[in-house]
Amino acid sequence: MTLISCVGFDADDTLWHNETLYHATQEKFRTLLAPYHGAEWIDRKLYETEMRNLQRFGYGIKGFTLSMIETAIELTEGRVQAAEIQQIIGFAKEMMAAPVELLPCVRQTLTALAGRYRLLLITKGDLFDQETKLARSGLAALFDAVEVVSEKRIDAYAAVLGKHGVQPGQFLMVGNSVRSDILPVLALGAQAVHIPYHITWQHEEAEPHEAAQDFYTLESLCELNPLLERLASASGVQAG
Repeated sequence: MTLISCVGFDADDTLWHNETLYHATQEKFRTLLAPYHGAEWIDRKLYETEMRNLQRFGYGIKGFTLSMIETAIELTEGRVQAAEIQQIIGFAKEMMAAPVELLPCVRQTLTALAGRYRLLLITKGDLFDQETKLARSGLAALFDAVEVVSEKRIDAYAAVLGKHGVQPGQFLMVGNSVRSDILPVLALGAQAVHIPYHITWQHEEAEPHEAAQDFYTLESLCELNPLLERLASASGVQAG
């Protein structure tokens, strides 16, 4: 077994809470449009709009906000009021200003691994939004590099590893999304650790046959350092 020398981390819902903000905002959006349609139909149309807009706006709060506005116009047949659109914009501002709440053991784990491994933050979404959250998290100094990509595909991971001179066999990725953080990494010949978050965006759900692949699953980041120590021991080389 090759010794892991570089560990990559997803950001949203791996290091800090994120999807809960989107769910809370979507609940406000349902309430706003309740005079026009039922909750299930509103959710369905919003998701369809988000999927149409991913290629245009990418991931993140700004794209989500534009999709909410477009959905509101569509579902009200243009009757949505300027004050209601202003409310949607207000939802986005609240999301942008929300405190960054770290998940359990994040700071302790990163601190323990820094210096022993090269640590990469690999996330997707809006550059400004992700950089702002990282700065407010207080974790930035613990990473050797930060990479914000538009989509987590095989070629994106290959480009990141190539940029930093990391061989796939020496790389392990940690994230909450099987679709984005696990499957592309395994396809490169690297290893991956899945730490499920209690809420998963529909777009990030993997098909059962895709998820039935060989990767590690942990309950929290509290278990990552012991896992890496076991892998290092199995490789016959002491990490760090």
